Amino acid sequence: MSDVNADGWVSSGHRPMGFPEFVIVIASIMALNPLAMDMMLPALPNIGTAFSIPVANQLQLVLSTFLIGFGAGQFVMGPLSDRFGRRPVLLGGMAVYAVASVLAVAAPSFETLLLARALQGLGTSATRVIATSIVRDCYVGRRMASVMSLAMMVFIAVPVIAPSFGQAVLLVTAWRGIFVVLMLYGLLALAWCVLRLPETLPESERRSLAPADVLSAFRQTVTNRQTIGYATAAGSVIGALFAYVFCAQQVFTGIYHLGRYFPIAFAAIAAGTAVAGFLNAQLVGRLGMRVISHGALTLYTVVAGVMLLTESLGVLPLALFMVLSALMMFSFGMMVANFTALAMEPQGHIAGTASSLYGSITTLIGIVVGMAIGQSFDGTLLPFSIGFFLSTLAALGIVLVVEKGRLFKPHHRPVT
Repeated sequence: MSDVNADGWVSSGHRPMGFPEFVIVIASIMALNPLAMDMMLPALPNIGTAFSIPVANQLQLVLSTFLIGFGAGQFVMGPLSDRFGRRPVLLGGMAVYAVASVLAVAAPSFETLLLARALQGLGTSATRVIATSIVRDCYVGRRMASVMSLAMMVFIAVPVIAPSFGQAVLLVTAWRGIFVVLMLYGLLALAWCVLRLPETLPESERRSLAPADVLSAFRQTVTNRQTIGYATAAGSVIGALFAYVFCAQQVFTGIYHLGRYFPIAFAAIAAGTAVAGFLNAQLVGRLGMRVISHGALTLYTVVAGVMLLTESLGVLPLALFMVLSALMMFSFGMMVANFTALAMEPQGHIAGTASSLYGSITTLIGIVVGMAIGQSFDGTLLPFSIGFFLSTLAALGIVLVVEKGRLFKPHHRPVT
């Protein structure tokens, strides 16, 4: 899997693609998920008008059903790709995504649109899980980290620009045009993978799908305190982020009356995640995952407390909300990648299945928390502020239990 040629550590596992093309393909397929999620934000009012949706909170289902499909799909994509190879599962998932986009374009009812969104999420679960697996098949160590960092730069940038891209589409066509764009992008990425991406998992390294083997790997994952603890904590902080995304259109246009300038405000805040990703890559080698992620979780908690206090006092103007939201995004970006690494640290022997299960656990917990907060939106920021604070306290409590009260301190051996 780590076979490399003498030309600068470039793996032979992804031939005929060279290194730049390989990174671009991985980034492109990873981008399917955030693009399909965040391009929809400016279109929610248009969808509500088209289907005569009486309650604005109900439009959040366009986002949450997508995430439900994404979270549920991760349960199976890892084990399937370990058994049948990366290429057939990846191409199958991308085909499902393309078909779902066509269904969304033609959706005659809101319920059909939600079905299409769930299928889109299911399709992108393959791209997210298998992109990481393909990189792991081809590279190890620092080179793997380098490839993932380059790909993640695109993955992080997409949520920043996607709402503006969606708003631009709405300037020239109706909301269904966004699904046309998503379909064309998906078909282009699919064609590229069909023509250029080889199978990266050799037959000799494929795993059994016997129920006993799969259940054994699942059991090893969920019974490890470090893995399940950081997965649960990550789910809690992701839940607050999902709630922010679910409510963003209502907050910026309903409370702060930004109208079509909403994507600009959203992009400015989301840029905090990109800054955090860059800083984390520079600092994690020197400071370690625990120091950075525990510090970020502490900042996340402080931001949540300040937001709750200022909203309770009725002194949360747009400028302060944007600063606090940007700090939320920044601390999230410094936290979640390290939480993932800490959760996976004890699972090297079953990394594929453990990665799938970790992704499902964090996404599904995040959906439950995010929907609970999002559906309580009442035209003010108080429900969001309360939910943000409580979910963050829960994450902090879980990490304290996992680390036995020892925050910021590296361990010589994984917690079991």
